Amino acid sequence: MDSSSLLARIVARPHPNGVLSVLERHHLGFTAYGSGKAALRDGLESLRETDDDGNVLLPAYLPDGVVEPLFELGLEPRYYRVRQDLGPDLSDVNRRLDAETVAGLSVNYFGFSQPRFDEFGSLLAEYGCYHVDDNAHAPLSVSEGTLLGTRGDLGITSLWKLLSIPDGAVLYRNSDAARAAFEPSSIAGIRGRIDGSDCRFVVKAVATDVLESNAWLRRSTDNLLASRNDTSPVASPSDRYEAGKRPMSRLSARVLERVDARAIRTARRENYRAWHRLLADRDGLDVVRSVLPEGICPQAMPVRTSEPDRLLAALEAAGVSDAHTWPRLADSVRTDPTYATATRLAAEIVAIPIRDRPDRDAFDAALAQSARVGDSPAVERSPSSSP
Repeated sequence: MDSSSLLARIVARPHPNGVLSVLERHHLGFTAYGSGKAALRDGLESLRETDDDGNVLLPAYLPDGVVEPLFELGLEPRYYRVRQDLGPDLSDVNRRLDAETVAGLSVNYFGFSQPRFDEFGSLLAEYGCYHVDDNAHAPLSVSEGTLLGTRGDLGITSLWKLLSIPDGAVLYRNSDAARAAFEPSSIAGIRGRIDGSDCRFVVKAVATDVLESNAWLRRSTDNLLASRNDTSPVASPSDRYEAGKRPMSRLSARVLERVDARAIRTARRENYRAWHRLLADRDGLDVVRSVLPEGICPQAMPVRTSEPDRLLAALEAAGVSDAHTWPRLADSVRTDPTYATATRLAAEIVAIPIRDRPDRDAFDAALAQSARVGDSPAVERSPSSSP
């Protein structure tokens, strides 16, 4: 959503198929938060029966910042191995479960349901552990009639990853035990009014839109910033976590009430298919999710290649500037050969944004002017069919 449409949504009437309305129709009990990690923090706090130390099982293929809520609560992050299909290695999960395990977390990567989700949940149930359905990437994805994130005991989803809004996430309480134990903290809910941070977001959105529409102005700004030699450090995972520990902004809530969820899902599915047609048959590239099941609203197009820099350069030259390898793993994962699969996946999977359809001519021209992406060695391919 561009800045002009964002401003229009602020004053428009609520849409009958607005995002928040759709979530309410699928699930009766959820609470708004500023960030998914803040929601995870409150959810895990409610599940602990005592303040004694415990552990939470996490997939090794996960951004390093996800553990910040665990650190705050005194819980040990215990990583389990993932397989090539991004699903859990169930034998490794079984080895890591013990009497101190509070919960296990599964992830619906890039908007798609995680492989072996039910088997993972059954294994946790055998040990009396809670199941957290991490649905940060897929707030509007539905699988077999069920909204992703509403399975397991708890679920979280990040709404700001779907739309151009300042923040926004929700916590689902899915099981009777999770609903009974839940007590929202001061960081839960929606802020009472549009405040200065909302206004700054809109101003930044307008400025960004102007830069992106004016190539000369964007180049001039980039050169100016580069000449400043600014070496300010990027915010740490803990700093980003602390900044997100607040209720959802009123601006985000208003936009979420007014955008058509069905139109968003339809557009993203069409864009995903267009990207699939562009990339699926190119040597050296593997579209990680070639099948697009009914009801799924993809967050990005994940493409695996052993030469990600070549793909990123071609995308950049074709005007796609925010593609990136994903995720940045925790140091304890990257340095441990036990997690070699997760480390290789993080190095080779490129997440391509699908807000817009690809420009085939621009992409082909970018490849022709640089080293061909297809010259890279072939990677292990998943079963392929047209989505």
